[in-house]
Amino acid sequence: MNNREKTLWITRTAVFLALLVVMQAVTAPLGNTIVTGTLVNALLAVSVMTCGVMSGATVAVVSPILAKLVGIGPLWALIPFIALGNIVFVLAWHFLGRRTGGNPYASGATAVAAAAAAKFLVLYLGIVRVAVPVLLGLPEPQASVVSHMFSLPQLVTALLGGLVALPVVRVLRKALSGQA
Repeated sequence: MNNREKTLWITRTAVFLALLVVMQAVTAPLGNTIVTGTLVNALLAVSVMTCGVMSGATVAVVSPILAKLVGIGPLWALIPFIALGNIVFVLAWHFLGRRTGGNPYASGATAVAAAAAAKFLVLYLGIVRVAVPVLLGLPEPQASVVSHMFSLPQLVTALLGGLVALPVVRVLRKALSGQA
């Protein structure tokens, strides 16, 4: 990678990180994790599909850390699990969303479904089955709330985020290639 490409990669990745922080800060006061989660997942998908897997992975890992630092993130002990779920989501998009043979809409639908399912499984197994009962030692009411937050709502927000990302990726790819 030459200096121009490195600078472009850093700039684009920084733009996605800034968008994530601003979007999380703006939507967090609404108290609606579906809106915030959907937008986070959409930005993860768009970052990997327009800037590459390393950019997407960087955003995936840094996102929960920045969210915690600005006061809207989860418990510190959950951040590695969330980062892993985000990375799995990004990798699924990277490998399945780029398939262009045949019908590009089918590859997009495959990426949405597979990425959402994979992220959901990582978060559910890591947080609901390991972190909450083994690592956190939370009282039952809190454990129940945390477990619920990292179960079905994660699947919903990942699916919705993927659906939001599909048209955005198409438009951005055209714009970045100079065809807009």
